[in-house]
Amino acid sequence: MNIGQILKTKARGVATAQPSDSVEEIASRLASRKIGAIVVVGEAGRVAGIISERDIIRLIAAHGAKALNMPASAGMTAEVQTCTRDHSLDDIMEVMTRGRFRHCPVVEDGELIGIISIGDVVKYHTAEVELEVTAMRGYLATG
Repeated sequence: MNIGQILKTKARGVATAQPSDSVEEIASRLASRKIGAIVVVGEAGRVAGIISERDIIRLIAAHGAKALNMPASAGMTAEVQTCTRDHSLDDIMEVMTRGRFRHCPVVEDGELIGIISIGDVVKYHTAEVELEVTAMRGYLATG
């Protein structure tokens, strides 16, 4: 299975923010949409960074309540690991585990086309394993 197959089953659209949006605005968007990260886009809608709940907590721990008035650019991860719809589920699972991050923007030709979360990866990986187990049981039963 690849990332493109997962994107086909997900709702369209990716939550985005501008580098100048305040951390408070972003926290509000995260809470209202019940999501864990927002992609920060710069010029021409290109990925400039990503800011997650964890990033916001780190900012608050370092700067207190003043962090809420800071721009997203102050707390975002600027060197974002991205993938394409052609990446395999196994590849992305390894990259996310090794990099210790839970959200990966999907980019093609410089354009943001989706986002994959670790929850998506686990859900589809589990489905693949269950399918393999069912096939093996059928094979053994007819053995």
